Amino acid sequence: MNTRTLVVEDDEDIRRAVSAELRAASFTVDAVGTLAAAAGVLASTGGAHACAVFDRMLPDGDAAGFVDERRRLGWTVPVLFLTALDSSSARVEGFEHGGDDYLVKPFVMAELLARVTNLCRRGAGSPPVLRHSDLEVDFARCEVRRGGVLLSLSNREFAILEYLATRQGLTVSRAELIEHCWDLENEPVANVVEAVVKRLRRKLGEPDLVETVRGIGYRLS
Repeated sequence: MNTRTLVVEDDEDIRRAVSAELRAASFTVDAVGTLAAAAGVLASTGGAHACAVFDRMLPDGDAAGFVDERRRLGWTVPVLFLTALDSSSARVEGFEHGGDDYLVKPFVMAELLARVTNLCRRGAGSPPVLRHSDLEVDFARCEVRRGGVLLSLSNREFAILEYLATRQGLTVSRAELIEHCWDLENEPVANVVEAVVKRLRRKLGEPDLVETVRGIGYRLS
């Protein structure tokens, strides 16, 4: 399951706390404080997010209008509005402008995590289980089996395998893996992608399923 989440919150303490909670639960998070910054992230990531969390009232406008405008352009990512506006009319307005869920401040982190997880599942476009040769990738449970044996993968290893598995037969560049498997605040240092792929290969075992296409990237063989 894709768990890349956009968090747009101008309160730095809340933004950091929400980001830390999601990352601790293995989410990839892009966190910004304005609508302009959110627009930049959406443009640079090319629709990679499974969910977005928006504070309603931001320094450069109401997120409801921002979301509504993008809905009219075909943007389908599930949105959770996170806000102090707790009137029934404000809730209705949020839904009318393209929101999928609404959480009022102050909130409990466990509830936020549960709601974001549910929205990511709702927006998932991948099949619940994908099979390739004797490899089985269960997206809902984040489990991988080879020859029926459950493998223990790190969050990053699973993210890379998931991305390759949903693009069977296609060569994926190192830049694509960085874009989709690392968030903007935690970009990998030199050779980290290669090191993670090497560990993934070792855990998957023989025969090798991850093929290196020299000068281009990787694909499932």
